[in-house]
Amino acid sequence: MAAACVGGALLSAFLQVAFDRLASPEVLHFFRRRKLNEALLSKLNIKMLSINSLADDAEQKQFRDTRVKAWLFAVKDAVLEAEDLLDEIDYELTKCEMEAQSESQSLSKKVSSFFHSTFSSFNRKIDSGLKQVLEKLEYLASQKGDLGLKEATYSGLRPGSVVQQKLPSTSLVAENVIYGRDDDKETIFNWLTYETDNRNQLSILSIVGMAGVGKTTLAQHVYNDPRTEEAGFSIKAWVCVSDDFDVLLVTSTILEAITKSKDDSRNLEMAHGRLKEKLSGKKFFLVLDDVWNERREKWEAVQTPLNFGASGSKILVTTRSEKVASTMRSSKVHRLMHLQEDHCWDVFAKHALQDDHPQLNAELKDIGIKIVKKCKGLPLALKAIGSLLHTKSSFSEWECVLVSKIWDTPIEENEIMPALLLSYHHLPSHLKRCFAYFALFPKDYKFDKQSIILLWIAENCLQCPQHNKSPEEIGELYFDDLLSRSFFQQSSGFESCFVMHHLLNDLAKYVVETYIST
Repeated sequence: MAAACVGGALLSAFLQVAFDRLASPEVLHFFRRRKLNEALLSKLNIKMLSINSLADDAEQKQFRDTRVKAWLFAVKDAVLEAEDLLDEIDYELTKCEMEAQSESQSLSKKVSSFFHSTFSSFNRKIDSGLKQVLEKLEYLASQKGDLGLKEATYSGLRPGSVVQQKLPSTSLVAENVIYGRDDDKETIFNWLTYETDNRNQLSILSIVGMAGVGKTTLAQHVYNDPRTEEAGFSIKAWVCVSDDFDVLLVTSTILEAITKSKDDSRNLEMAHGRLKEKLSGKKFFLVLDDVWNERREKWEAVQTPLNFGASGSKILVTTRSEKVASTMRSSKVHRLMHLQEDHCWDVFAKHALQDDHPQLNAELKDIGIKIVKKCKGLPLALKAIGSLLHTKSSFSEWECVLVSKIWDTPIEENEIMPALLLSYHHLPSHLKRCFAYFALFPKDYKFDKQSIILLWIAENCLQCPQHNKSPEEIGELYFDDLLSRSFFQQSSGFESCFVMHHLLNDLAKYVVETYIST
């Protein structure tokens, strides 16, 4: 069941699913034919709407108040009980239809046979179960005063309950500008074009910096700069390493990046031999992105065939760890610092300002400056919050982001996670469910749009009141909306593939796993 894989932070997301199922013609038809209590169904729907009006406030306060977090889980459990009962109704409907078909009855006889059979025991179970759920929800709704929960005031549907028809166009454009990193780029280019006197030693530069500071973006800009092409490298390759530093896997991945073909090496001896053959006597430039390995013997095993490259070969590493840089015996360590204040505004404004309103009024700019300071000079946070505010233009909406309690969330000393969590919190409920689905994928997983849409359809993630659109069309709108909000990006080198930043993958797992394990 879709709701079973979500926790408190996804309450509003799967409440919408419960609304849709309770109000479906099939369920209503079932109650009428079985002469069940329709008033009970109506009361349950109304009570869920009442709970839903508290969801936004509860989702924010849970990070500071464990009682609210427990309340969210109690609500989740009650809604899951209701969904279990609805699953049983679906099963009963399907079973009876199949039995009717197997007996080759006419349509009128099927209906008659189905609805006039004796189902008293099943009816009592459904009636009793829904009453228990209603009692639990009534009790939970009565606790709002003690918990200090405030009802949200919506005019019409919840924000985002209908897919936006006009998506922000600028955020779909590739990141072709990097702010505040000119000096960093020059430092790396000076190293890249410097010919070492030691012909037997690889030159390694490690970019070291905290999560979200822009290490990968800087490396990408260096890698794709025309000056790199002019530096005389015969071979240029990009390899994303991440958490699992398996020597054979990393070696094979480097080989695949160089040859642009699948490597089928069955053992390390074979992979080493092939890589040595490709690199021998050739000057290469290799980027190893997001390295975590701190075991020297593992790195030395990977490095062995790399030593056969020509003099002037370079390896650029990105890592969060100084120890990794030491383990790899880096010739140079470049520590990437937070962005300066004026560059922070440039990054934020690029994503926050709308095409038809390139300037902010004084009030919004004042709030924007305060929001930028909360992002602590981290480009990924600035991009996420800027993308969030791109579709918001009122003073109250910007102020709501500024004063959110989520900024104060202590998450394992991770400075950037509150900004990302805030960006997630403001997603429409249907997009929260789709984003959470990415928790199933490993870091650096490359995916194409159509495959993700088909998976969403299979998992029933694409419920929407726009019945005039096909599931595929709705899925495409959802996908483009998440892309426009910078929750994932186009993969460099593969136009049809997309990839999620490591920290956003962490966010998806945090949203799901934190609450499941509680």
